[in-house]
Amino acid sequence: MKPKDFVFAALVVALFAPFFLSPVALAAYKVANAQHPLLLSFLKFAVLATLGECLGLRIRTGRYNQPGFGILPRAVVWGVLGVAIKAAFTIFTAGTPRFLAELGTVLPPDILKQPFSGLKLLASFSVSVAMNLVFAPWMMTLHKITDDHIGRTGGSLRGLFTPIAFGEILAALNWPVMWHFVFKKTIPLFWIPAHTVTFLLPPEYQIVFAAVLGIVLGVLLAIAARMKR
Repeated sequence: MKPKDFVFAALVVALFAPFFLSPVALAAYKVANAQHPLLLSFLKFAVLATLGECLGLRIRTGRYNQPGFGILPRAVVWGVLGVAIKAAFTIFTAGTPRFLAELGTVLPPDILKQPFSGLKLLASFSVSVAMNLVFAPWMMTLHKITDDHIGRTGGSLRGLFTPIAFGEILAALNWPVMWHFVFKKTIPLFWIPAHTVTFLLPPEYQIVFAAVLGIVLGVLLAIAARMKR
């Protein structure tokens, strides 16, 4: 490991540590999350998922940043995607149990807030499957489009807000990699199990787990990029 790796690790520890060591920090987060859930979702994904992308760049190139990478515009994009992900969590955690009821599997309305049980595991898995099959593919595609747009505009914040060439980017995407790796492998083998665990966790630990997922995402993106080459 090089000095910059220790700095990165220290930054990650500094982000996580307060929630493990300080009940006051954890309580403050709970209050802020309850009062401003969309803002907290924006900030959480802007910081954590961007750190994950920086880690992915480190794996690919040996650097955490480089000209044209665009840390700031990536953070903005992830913040917006974080709000969309929060909306998806809300929609699918409410809608999936109702759909299960229509199939004949009636679950308590607050099943995801109850202690662990077989029914809670079923509910968590069902929500994760529904969300990752319906929501995840378009979100991953949109992220890839914005990723290419950031690269095309030099990684600048101003460039992020220029018109996106959706048609050109979609036509140029490596769809075999998107299908065979991103969709076909990461969704069933990683994201569905990971989000099943997420919905099983108590709320106070979900932020920590979401952070880990953000870091892991960067590694997955790095692997996908290597496969593309």
